[in-house]
Amino acid sequence: MNALHLINDDTPSFILEMIFQLKVKDVMTRDIMTADRQASLKTIQHMMKAKAVTGIPIEENKRLFGIVSLEDIIRALEGGYIEDTAEKRMTRNLIVLEEDMPLSFAINYMDKYRYGRFPVLNISKELVGIITSRDIINKLLLRINEEMTQLENRLVKEPDHTMDSYHKTYICHRFDFENAGRASTEIKKYLKGLNLDRKLIRRVAVASYELEINLVVHSQGGTLHFEAENDRIRLTAADQGPGIGDVDQVMKEGYSTANDWIRSLGFGAGMGLPNVKRVSDEFAIKSKPGVGTTVISEIVIKKGETDENK
Repeated sequence: MNALHLINDDTPSFILEMIFQLKVKDVMTRDIMTADRQASLKTIQHMMKAKAVTGIPIEENKRLFGIVSLEDIIRALEGGYIEDTAEKRMTRNLIVLEEDMPLSFAINYMDKYRYGRFPVLNISKELVGIITSRDIINKLLLRINEEMTQLENRLVKEPDHTMDSYHKTYICHRFDFENAGRASTEIKKYLKGLNLDRKLIRRVAVASYELEINLVVHSQGGTLHFEAENDRIRLTAADQGPGIGDVDQVMKEGYSTANDWIRSLGFGAGMGLPNVKRVSDEFAIKSKPGVGTTVISEIVIKKGETDENK
């Protein structure tokens, strides 16, 4: 079983930025080997050996029925039923990812379930790929190499931005997983141009990302307003419903109102708003059931808090 601990407080900001920019479809393997339900486990064993893979999806006409893993083959050899069909022995209760999900959810899935691979479906529930921890590491390494090449080719240092009053509003639509994370990525890029402390930028990135995802997953849609002043950064997330009945309950870590479908997509862990409060210097939430919710996160920029002073 594999774990992929890439997202935590010590993760370098540029790695987090890459993770938030990428979608599952940017990383997954599209050219996958599959077998049908009538294929024998022995046949699948030979397929795994030939392609050096540890799992074969069972698929017909792009519909995913299950998966046969290396562990299934080992059990079949030990149990003496290696000639059985895949349909009889495959794992049917699968945890899947959708291609438009942010890559961060694939990483969280691997940490949570300790699986080495996940099938990937498109919006029509068709099998379009498979993603492994190796796919993620390889893609991130490739991106890092590209970034290093660009830095080496940059002969003249770009001038720093000056901190001035800056405001921008981002519209977030319900269940818009394809664009989820774009606002927080843009905010982070702007702050990096101000040459601010990396830890401060990371705090803003966490707050903006969690607020943005909250709008996409839990609301009917809303806005994320970003303000940068000389001494502070303010994020205001406002939605049009459904509102929160018990704010104190929602602020408890692990509590979530997400339904089973949202949870199956990797959302609804109950850590979004608590994470925002944790990284904020000032935090406020106001909500009315049936009307909507407004969350304000402020992060203070201390005098001289720039990356060069670290």
